[in-house]
Parts: sequence; C-alpha cells; structure tokens
Amino acid sequence: MTPIDLAGIFGVLLILVAYAGATSGKLDPKQWPALCLNLSGALLILWSLSVDFNLSAALMEGAWALVAIAGLVRLALQRRG
Repeated sequence: MTPIDLAGIFGVLLILVAYAGATSGKLDPKQWPALCLNLSGALLILWSLSVDFNLSAALMEGAWALVAIAGLVRLALQRRG
C-alpha cells in the first residue's frame, strides 16, 4: 500500500467520522468542525484518485468538497455580518 493509498483511506475515515458525528448529534453538519472534516476527507480522496482515476468517484468527491467549501464560506460571511 502506497502513502497516497493511505491518504485516501484516511480521507474516507474523516468523512465517516463527520457523518457519524452528525447522525449521532455530536457534530452539527452546518458548523466548521464537520465541514472541515468533510472538506479534508474529500481532498485526500481526490488526491488518491490522481493515481488511479475513477470519474464517478472524482465527481462525487469534487461535489462533496464544493458543498463543504460553500458551507465554510457561508459561515465566514455570517461572522463578518
């Protein structure tokens, strides 16, 4: 197993932690901890896909990252206003 494979697996774990935290009520999916976990996980998975590309997985993780970024931008704008 290569370091990039491990990074992808770690990305999956980050997303699963965020999901489990949200479904158990321990993490608010609209707040920065869950959004950062999701963004980090998606980016790590996308990085791992750069070695063994899979279009459907790349689209899913790209969308996942964009949703997390949108949430983080929303939070940043709320703090400014």
